[in-house]
Amino acid sequence: MNLSRKRKKELRQLQQDAGRLWESQQVLVGNAADIAREAGRQLGNFNREQVLPTVHDSYERHVAPTVDRSVKFGKHVVDERVVPIVGGVVGTALTAWDVANKKRHDLGFGPRHVAPPKKSMGIGSIVAIVLGAAAAIGVVAAAWQALRADDELWVADDPLSPPNA
Repeated sequence: MNLSRKRKKELRQLQQDAGRLWESQQVLVGNAADIAREAGRQLGNFNREQVLPTVHDSYERHVAPTVDRSVKFGKHVVDERVVPIVGGVVGTALTAWDVANKKRHDLGFGPRHVAPPKKSMGIGSIVAIVLGAAAAIGVVAAAWQALRADDELWVADDPLSPPNA
């Protein structure tokens, strides 16, 4: 490509202008990153000094008493209402079952050889499994938070080179 001297000079000038613009943009981006970092630090200070104490105080004054009352009421209902009713129903059902088995056995319809009952999981085993699963999920979530990659936080150490024209 054959360019005149005038065009070559204009292109060199344009390339120099583009290089200066690129450098000034790099400086501007660096300053913006510094400002964003300082703003994040100030936001953390504000959160620690203003927001967290207010939220904690509101929680202690409004939410905690309501939760405590709800827990006490729920425990009262379960202990005083549900357990006696369920106990009575289960007791009546078991009594009826025993009477029916006795009648069947007296009439000769019962089994001759009674196999030992199979052991099944009790409520304690189920609760232990649920608590173990919840603990495992908590450990996995904490590990994931600690080990995940923060690709968005990456900042180049070296300034980028200007584009070639």
